[in-house]
Amino acid sequence: MFPLQFLSLFNIAVATVFEEKKKKQVVQHDTSIYKRGDLLEVPRTLFTHFGIYLGNNRVAHLIPDILPVLTTDQKAIEKMVNNNRLILGVIAKKASVRVDSVEDFAYGSEILVNHMDKVCSRPPFASEEVARRAEKLMGSVAYSLLWYNCEHYVMYCRYGTSMSFQTYQFCKAVRKIVCSKTSSLLSLLLCLSIMFYLQSVSIFVILPTFFIPSTIWMAS
Repeated sequence: MFPLQFLSLFNIAVATVFEEKKKKQVVQHDTSIYKRGDLLEVPRTLFTHFGIYLGNNRVAHLIPDILPVLTTDQKAIEKMVNNNRLILGVIAKKASVRVDSVEDFAYGSEILVNHMDKVCSRPPFASEEVARRAEKLMGSVAYSLLWYNCEHYVMYCRYGTSMSFQTYQFCKAVRKIVCSKTSSLLSLLLCLSIMFYLQSVSIFVILPTFFIPSTIWMAS
């Protein structure tokens, strides 16, 4: 539990510094270039954030937020979600699909428009259909950093497929590290060390000692 708490505190510290830097930046966004149903994309802290433009300077986006867990004050909840609220929401797996202004959504960053059209193999829906799907999903949602995040939401709205290229790249990198021959050998050494330390040769110790490294070896 301690490593998780340490990582959380570290992320919050990094996010706070990043947030203060963002406050010093003023990025003007020309909303006239956005069309209803456009997919907007911005870099935010340690990841890329996505939303669907609804028109009239409004963006629908799925964003983690810890504040609804702590209070029922709607005025406070409706304020811009800062990085601390966001990261704690990720840890608590609490999020919602909400509407914010373009400025609050961008959080001081530049905006890419419909960049995912170049990546996704599926054609986008008509603009009005994209916006309608985005509006239909408003409200609280169960959040998962890997299985349902802001990218899953916008991909479903615009292309009809709930997927995340960020998640795919992350899982691919983790798999490359974990499912490697080096990891297999290290896990074998660790299991043997534990077996000798416990001075046990029972089936309950021998079985995982060889099963775990062999499974990683076969997956590599």
